[in-house]
Amino acid sequence: QVQLVESGGGLVQAGGSLRLSCAASGRTLSGYAMGWFRQAPGKEREFVAAINWNGGSTSYADSVKGRFTISRDNAKNTVYLQMNSLKPEDTAVYYCAADPTFLRVRVVTTTSEPTYWGQGTQVTVSS
Repeated sequence: QVQLVESGGGLVQAGGSLRLSCAASGRTLSGYAMGWFRQAPGKEREFVAAINWNGGSTSYADSVKGRFTISRDNAKNTVYLQMNSLKPEDTAVYYCAADPTFLRVRVVTTTSEPTYWGQGTQVTVSS
């Protein structure tokens, strides 16, 4: 059994930075693609960023390009999301996900969900 646990969320002012972490336990996920999604109150879940199994390929939502950076440390079984220049519209619960298929962690779908999901961490950006 695999568990994903997000951490690093909190309250920051607009323009500030946060670094989210998603640590996996139970088994190694070195062969899995990893992704970040978010969901704001009253809105649908949206894709944020994804990274393939070895970190050689990344994908970002247009809304976060140039501000967010996804990375991973397979030795620590952890994926990170560095968030800079935060905006109030970034306020949401952020979830990490893992799946052997890169597509499933970079596209929002209800018919083919990622294999593993974390429980989420709250990010609030004040203005």
